[in-house]
Parts: sequence; structure tokens; C-alpha cells
Amino acid sequence: MRSAIRGAMSSFSFGLDNLLQNVSALKGKRVGLVAHPASVTKSGAHSLDALVELGVNISRAFGPQHGLRGDKQDNMVESEDFVDPKHNIPVISLYGQYRYPQPDMLEDLDVVLFDLQDVGCRVYTYITTLRYFISACADKDVELWILDRPNPAGRPIDGLYLEDGEQSFVGCDILPMRHGLTVAELALWFADQLDCTPPTVVPMREYDPTLGPGFGWPTFSTPWINPSPNASSVNMARCFSGTVLLEGTTLSEGRGTTSALELIGAPDLPVEAILQQIGSDWGALLRPCYFTPTFHKHTDALCAGIQLHTDYAKYDHENFKPFRLIATILKSLRKIAPEYDLWRHHDYEYEEDRNPIDVINGGTFLREWVDNDNMGPELLDQQLSATRAEWIAKREPYLLY
Repeated sequence: MRSAIRGAMSSFSFGLDNLLQNVSALKGKRVGLVAHPASVTKSGAHSLDALVELGVNISRAFGPQHGLRGDKQDNMVESEDFVDPKHNIPVISLYGQYRYPQPDMLEDLDVVLFDLQDVGCRVYTYITTLRYFISACADKDVELWILDRPNPAGRPIDGLYLEDGEQSFVGCDILPMRHGLTVAELALWFADQLDCTPPTVVPMREYDPTLGPGFGWPTFSTPWINPSPNASSVNMARCFSGTVLLEGTTLSEGRGTTSALELIGAPDLPVEAILQQIGSDWGALLRPCYFTPTFHKHTDALCAGIQLHTDYAKYDHENFKPFRLIATILKSLRKIAPEYDLWRHHDYEYEEDRNPIDVINGGTFLREWVDNDNMGPELLDQQLSATRAEWIAKREPYLLY
């Protein structure tokens, strides 16, 4: 079986690889590149280096949250503009003074190449940067080419829609938390929402988002490279649509450990009681554990926790719903310890007057559901099922693979 999978994946290629096979369409054009550390070819060469080597005139590069080099560890740690020392081209930060591309940043460009690896979750800000470029390039009549990349979370849908009016940098459109689209598929959907000309798509080849063991990630074909400092594995990408909710709580999501966003924990978390209450039928292994964060929440404190594992033989890709799982854990904690100081109150992604959990969830429902004894699991399940059914139909015209 493994040899068959290896064979199927051997011909896979990123959109970037396919563009590099024929860059003649870029001859004579002034090109901008949106990239980060995971913007690599199948063989591991960075897109900036590979494009310049083939003579493409990269006039300017853009770095999203965490920077072009991915060196910024946490949220709301901004990056500065700089000059790339290897190619001597300006690199503009879009997570600093500006997050939306300004007109002067695009003034002398003919084409912008967008080459960011996403993780398949609405909260991950690279898709917000994508939406901003679609709008900004349309306004300036600059061509936008999307170099497509896999969705490592695959096709399954999970979580609730962002409620209209609750948009933010971590929720740029009315999407479910886990949407099941690649970057290019999302770009086509965004273009329709913005009522503008769709960008040019450079697709992947031989990409099958239903094929195991990767179920969205081309395992055996290319290595996983962190698209942001805490996105350290395909397991994290599968879990993130649930574990990101923890950023709005006092519970640790594992920042300050080597397994960030694959963990949930706190010094006083009643792990055994929670696991007993929620059961084990989640499509993944839920393992009780201990960890001590070296920074962020609960620094230097021993935390009782739960680690989520999807990289094992019994993983059930279609039935693993990380949003529903983490929501259920929070509800269980509230039931076991009603007075637990659960919700965090701090500036979250430039939203100063909103509860962080509401910003992340894209509305107040999740927090209200967790806190209200009269709202049972069937209410959340109804909302999740309705969201999934509606989004399956809406996304269908945009599927490329």
C-alpha cells in the first residue's frame, strides 16, 4: 500500500513548480512576490531564489504575519520593512504599519505572485492577506497570480460561519472555521464575494486531497515546512481549527513547548474528569499528558493537559472535528468547574473592544453556549451540521481537484 501511495505522490507538484517550468509569460514584467518560509519548490528551493535564478524580475517582495523569514514568534509581533541581503530587493511588511497593500506598494508592478502555504483555517491570517491582495490588485489593475498549494487539513468542514459584522484580521469573510479549500480555490471564492475579476490560478499537478495518509498534504512527496513558527506539523494543521480557540482562553494551547496548538492544558485542568465526560470517539487519539511552557501562558508551571494525535493508524480523517472537540472540552470544563476563570481578556489581533474568543469564533455564540447550562450539545451539533451542509453546496463550484 505504501509503495502505491508513494507512486501516486511522486508526480505531485506545487503551483510554483509548474510556473517555473515556463516563466516566459513573466518576461519583461515587473513582478512582486508574496512569500514566507514555506514558499518552496517540491525540492525545497525558496520561491524568491528559484524565480530570480530563472531571470524573473522580482522588483519587490511582501512578507505576511510572522515575516518573510517566519522569525516572529507570537501574534501581534510586527515586522519591519527591509532589503533582502541576497537579492538586494525591498521586502515590504504587511504585518506592521500596514496590513492592507497600499497603492504605492503596487504602483510599478505588472504582476503579483501569491505563494503562501495555508493551513485550512479561517483564523490563519494568510488568507486575509490573500483577500486583501485580490481587492488591492483589482483596484490598481495589477495582475494577481495564485501559485496554488495544498490544504493540509483536507476537505472536511468544521466550525461555525463567521457572523456578518464580526469581520477582523483573523476573520475576513463569512466562512466556516475549517473550510476545506486550497489557497487558489479560496481566491476564486473571494473574487466572487468582492465582485472583481478572478486572479490567474497556477494549479498543482496530481493533487488528491482525499488520499491517505496525508488527506490533503502530499505525504512522501515533499517535506512539511513551518509556514509560521508554531505550525510545526501536519498534525498541528489538522488540529488548528479547534486549538486556535484556546488563544481566547486562559488555557494553554502549548505555546512555549515543541507541540504548540496540538495541546490543551493548565496547572489546574481536571484532565481525567474531562476525558471521562467527553468520551473517546473523536477520530483522533486524546492523550493525557504534562508539559511546562517556557513562555506565554503558565510560564514555568507544570500543566496537566491533553495532546491531540492524528498521526496514527486509527485516525479517522472524515470524522475528526477539532472545533467541535475543543468546544466540547470547554463546555465540559465549565460543567465540572462552573467558576473556572476561562475567558481571556486582552488585545487580540488589533480588536481592542471585543472578547478574544468572540473574535476567533467570529461571533458570540460559542462563548454563550459554553457558559449557558441550558444550551446542550445538541444545539451546537445542529449549528455545525447546518453550516456544513450549506458550505458544501456553496464551495462546490470552486473546487479544482
